[in-house]
Amino acid sequence: MIALPRKLNSEFVKFLAVGVLNTLFGYGCFAFLVFLGVHYSLALLVATVLGVLFNFKSTGYLVFGSRDNRLILRFVATYAVVYAVNVSLLQGLVMAGLDPYLAGAVLILPMAALAFILFRRLVFKNA
Repeated sequence: MIALPRKLNSEFVKFLAVGVLNTLFGYGCFAFLVFLGVHYSLALLVATVLGVLFNFKSTGYLVFGSRDNRLILRFVATYAVVYAVNVSLLQGLVMAGLDPYLAGAVLILPMAALAFILFRRLVFKNA
């Protein structure tokens, strides 16, 4: 693993594991709603909102040990920044000739690292 202080390294590993949990939760919500007959666009909206709320609680508590609900706006704003960076880099890679699937895959770990750093420094900095 990366040569980081043990606590930081442990938090990052937890962050990656919680990311898998969050992905399963979000997709599970989406798939369940579609199964119930909800239109896929509404299912995606509801799953995204539920996913962000779940991510806030799971990331806050399981990774950073925080239960402070007042941090939700900072969390959402940080999520938006990571999304914007991800879209920009994805567009750049696609314009450079990379297949969108490959470009998205290449960005998974860098975006996870960016999200972790921003959440740690801007959202859960006192945890």
